Amino acid sequence: MPASPAQALAQLWQAAGLDPAARVHARLDGEAVLPSSFAADLAAQAAIAAAGLAAASLHRLRGGDWQAVRVDRRHAAIECRSERYLRVDGLPAPDPWDAIAGAYRCGDGRWVRLHTNFPHHRDGVLDLLRCSHQREAVTQALQRWRAEEFEQAAAERGLVVAMARSFEQWDAHPQAAALAALPPFTLEKIGDAPPWRPTRAARPLAGLRALDLTRVIAGPVCGRTLAAHGAEVLLLSSPNLPSIAPLVVDTGRGKRSSHLDLRGDGGPAALDRLLDQADLFVQGYRPGGLAALGFGPEAVAARRPGIVYVSLSAYGHVGPWAGRRGFDSLVQTATGFNRAEAQAAGQDGLRPLPMQILDHASGYLMALGAMAALHRRATEGGSWHVRVSLAQTGRWLRGLGRVDGLARPDPGFDTVGDLLEEVDSGFGRLTVVRHAAQLAATPAAWARPSVPLGTHAAAWPCDELTPQPL
Repeated sequence: MPASPAQALAQLWQAAGLDPAARVHARLDGEAVLPSSFAADLAAQAAIAAAGLAAASLHRLRGGDWQAVRVDRRHAAIECRSERYLRVDGLPAPDPWDAIAGAYRCGDGRWVRLHTNFPHHRDGVLDLLRCSHQREAVTQALQRWRAEEFEQAAAERGLVVAMARSFEQWDAHPQAAALAALPPFTLEKIGDAPPWRPTRAARPLAGLRALDLTRVIAGPVCGRTLAAHGAEVLLLSSPNLPSIAPLVVDTGRGKRSSHLDLRGDGGPAALDRLLDQADLFVQGYRPGGLAALGFGPEAVAARRPGIVYVSLSAYGHVGPWAGRRGFDSLVQTATGFNRAEAQAAGQDGLRPLPMQILDHASGYLMALGAMAALHRRATEGGSWHVRVSLAQTGRWLRGLGRVDGLARPDPGFDTVGDLLEEVDSGFGRLTVVRHAAQLAATPAAWARPSVPLGTHAAAWPCDELTPQPL
């Protein structure tokens, strides 16, 4: 029996440590629409609702009245695959998937999934396999490997590959055991600071500044959500790192965008200056990557007491895979979802979920955790570290139960017109999915359009102002 919307929301609200009484202001209605044997639509609805309700709670903390938060399940599900419906000047976005990305059977009969959308990951896989950039060549090369040995060899090179496991196999893995006692996300106090004294504001996050050091989907969705509720979000991307263009367009709404090279001259000093006025620091670098550059959570909290630091990882911050890279599609494969979905459909091999739900839901959980930490900062002070991982989000999704939904038709672009809007941007006229959380008094809205990476200087608006105490 799958969880109810109220139960799913309650699980996230409990992890956030916020007032249970606030849940009476949330209305979760509507029906599931995506073809899956998992309650992916429900996960989308609950994650978006929890983030919206946290914004409403912050608005209340800042002197506003309580307001209703409504999330329709169909709308939430469509938003959690918003990149599929993106149109630029009326044209679909190009396919972001590399030619050899996907699932393959190895020589021992087991399956692996390759993620090769970034050139350095693609080239690393081809070098390991010693083959050309063609699916047939990769298929033949993998016949010389056992799946688990290839997964391990790829991980040792910092590549992104996952062997397919059943739920039973994943549950027996040491990484699953390390995550078993964790909630969907964690909040930890990492430093002392006086309590924040929030002032009355027209929007929940008005006047708060967030540094967004993330790429792909989950982290950028967090920044987009914070911007939707009034935060000033500055996206910082290295000019030396690749990006996936349609995702930049879709998740860039509401943000300023700057280039900043933390390995180059002046990069760390520039980030230090930005930290002087930041309230939130959101990062999705590989585990330990920013710490090695001097910007781990404790170091940032020491520089800017009262900061809310949000970290995203693939497999969690504890366990033998804590440092392992990964993406939504790979975590689905490694943790059992693709095998279970295929089995429910009566298929051999692997079947992905109908959206990158681990990514999208994790983005909303990051935003929820950030706003919960702002509550804690106001009530007891301190600096806070929020940790979210795709694997923990997957564990929560799995706990919501299974559904009989594989026969549903997959919603195409022509069926979701009522959920779309057209907006101008730095890329042209966009058709995008509206935000699914409807707040009665402070509707979600993006004050800035999506722009190409590096459009703005690495500075806050009007940053000639002196730093303000948290």
